Amino acid sequence: MDFDPPEAVRPLLAKISQFVEDTILPAERDVMERGWKAADPILRELRAKCRAAGMWGPNIPKELGGLGLGLVEHGLVSERLGRTPLGHYVFGCQAPDAGNLEILHKYGSAEQKARYLEPLAKGEIRSCFSMTEPENPGSNPTLMSCRAVKSGDQYVIDGHKWFTSSADGAAFAIVMAVTNPEAPPHGRASMIIVPTDTPGFDLVRNIKIMGDAGDGWASHAEIWYRDVKVPIANRLGPEGSGFLIAQERLGPGRIHHCMRWIGICERVFDTMCRHITHRKIDDEKTLATRQIAQAWVAEARAEVDASRLMVLHAAWTIEKKGFQAARDQVSAIKFYVADVMMRLIDHAVQLHGALGISSDTVLGHYYVHERGARIYDGPDEVHKMVLAKRILARYSA
Repeated sequence: MDFDPPEAVRPLLAKISQFVEDTILPAERDVMERGWKAADPILRELRAKCRAAGMWGPNIPKELGGLGLGLVEHGLVSERLGRTPLGHYVFGCQAPDAGNLEILHKYGSAEQKARYLEPLAKGEIRSCFSMTEPENPGSNPTLMSCRAVKSGDQYVIDGHKWFTSSADGAAFAIVMAVTNPEAPPHGRASMIIVPTDTPGFDLVRNIKIMGDAGDGWASHAEIWYRDVKVPIANRLGPEGSGFLIAQERLGPGRIHHCMRWIGICERVFDTMCRHITHRKIDDEKTLATRQIAQAWVAEARAEVDASRLMVLHAAWTIEKKGFQAARDQVSAIKFYVADVMMRLIDHAVQLHGALGISSDTVLGHYYVHERGARIYDGPDEVHKMVLAKRILARYSA
């Protein structure tokens, strides 16, 4: 059992870490204070530097201009990019584009690939993924009100979506809509490509996240689809296969998310440790001399290291044995790593005192924007329930 990163990817990991430290982190505060739209020239320059350095698109297939890394290798990269909120965007492997790219690559027609996949892989356009509905539980995607009805050679789409991430400025959406209402629950919905300039596509607003109004790529939109007409040829895969494709998309996506969260953990851990070893609490002693701070440091180190091993093992299992063999592991890492991350962020904020709730460090951003980690891609409670049911079923048998 070898715990070293694969030898072929070690130089790349070192190069990425250096690029993050030397090039991205110095621009981080400026981008975060301006907002994503206003900071677009800075982000374009950072992306150009990343491309020039030969590191663009770690998860993008080589034939599309990326590095074509496997799941374990990309997981290791994702951890390093997670050290900054800008990391994945600068490297062209940000959600939801990464997931949309994967399903377009697997299920897209030649025409769909030419029109949507190729410019998406080059970073020339952005996309969004439109599944969650305010009227229905996101934890059960078989309950969906959005309808796509055939009319000649077109689908007519009507429905209400929200938390369609990154819709602000996106060129197209991949929409989950019911096409076969009489079919069994897992065969009712299909995925359909909708260009955002299609008549009837109404981006109502960017939803504020705990008061923070994200824009551009960092946004989460509410959208109404009102009599939206697109060709039937815009469907991805067979009719009624939306749930299956969504599961294929979300499985590897959880690996990406969890490794990004571990990168966040490492950034927060460094920030916390640097602060408490220099923050004086009297003339001689620092916060680092207090047992509660020491306990939080020790616990965080153990939990983050455990999280990394769990996630990499899940990625290895998917690569070697397929997603079905890794289902239990994927559920476990989803709730475990999210909980570790949020607890560490909370402890770091607490140890920073008033500074921790300001925007003078990255902690406030993480506290607001990463709380959703315990909700999206399946709430923690659902993953715990599903995992427990599978385990207990084996004992019942």
